Amino acid sequence: MAGRPREFDRDEALGRARDAFWRRGYEGTSMADLVEALGIASARIYAAFGSKDALFREAVGLYQAGEGGFADRALAEEGSIGMAVERMLHEAVMLYTRPGGPPGCMVVAAATNCTPENEAVAHWLAERRRTRAAAIADRLRRAAVEGEVRPGTDVAALADALAVFLHGLSVQARDGVPRERLLAALPVALAPLRSALVPKAASHDERPAGCPEEKIPCTR
Repeated sequence: MAGRPREFDRDEALGRARDAFWRRGYEGTSMADLVEALGIASARIYAAFGSKDALFREAVGLYQAGEGGFADRALAEEGSIGMAVERMLHEAVMLYTRPGGPPGCMVVAAATNCTPENEAVAHWLAERRRTRAAAIADRLRRAAVEGEVRPGTDVAALADALAVFLHGLSVQARDGVPRERLLAALPVALAPLRSALVPKAASHDERPAGCPEEKIPCTR
């Protein structure tokens, strides 16, 4: 008589699926890969998550609620736009080049190109990226209303430039560009934002959370 299937932790299984999709992408992760990563039979994966598509979307949700939510947290928690954007880019580099972790951003890299039958997944992820760019633009518009940004600044173009750089960091990290080079590029990427800010006095010790002084000079 066959023994009962061993119990599994759904949250743990979801985390393993997230890492598999993050590392190999949606189409690059087969059901056999998921069976190996989760340690359970495909029938149990379908029973627990419904489908590969549903599992992927739930895994992306886990990513965005956890480490992948760094941008939303930085934009919401920092008191100035300069500190918020700098923290966002710094934490992106640290996450995308984390030793032993999947490189890059899951939302950027997991489904940039798909076969026709999986285009819905690619479109869904593209919407997630557009949402991130919109959040940056919203924060910049708020900064403009609050007087942090010089009058006449093209806020939409500045937001697009920052989103392009943020998403480009993921591509560079997946290509193996080392953390030190990506960190060194941050001041250059931040220069347009710095030039758009209204100067104000600030304490030398006022720095974004997670932005050590030895890494990069912080904006105000």
